[in-house]
Amino acid sequence: MRPDWDSYFMKIAFAVSERSTCDRAFVGCVLVNDKQILTTGFNGSPAGQEHCDSAGHLLVDGHCIRTIHAETNSIIQAALHGISTKNATCYVTHLPCVNCTKVLINAGIKRIVYSVAYRYDVNAQKFLNAANIELAQLDYFPD
Repeated sequence: MRPDWDSYFMKIAFAVSERSTCDRAFVGCVLVNDKQILTTGFNGSPAGQEHCDSAGHLLVDGHCIRTIHAETNSIIQAALHGISTKNATCYVTHLPCVNCTKVLINAGIKRIVYSVAYRYDVNAQKFLNAANIELAQLDYFPD
């Protein structure tokens, strides 16, 4: 059966997550505008630096600070390549954290679609509401 657009792009986000180098959560993100993929990102260390899967986690207050989150990496890729993210949709495997939420807001994202409800943050929800950004959970899990 042919998937709807949300399922199609979410499937791609899960494929992107396979590149993640922090095994605490394999997260993938795809930024899309007008049914065209703009950029992708996965959680991993800054370019040229050691990854969690080889160096171990660098935990501070229960969070691995060695990695950059998938959503932020997608925005960084857009900036590096001169791609506007204004009015784009973010398809991400996991619910964005509060910091990624703020980055997505400032990048002009208008809709966020996620699958895994990971660490819900009431402040992130307040920020999204104030920015009038749609947040939708898609019950999608890869085969």
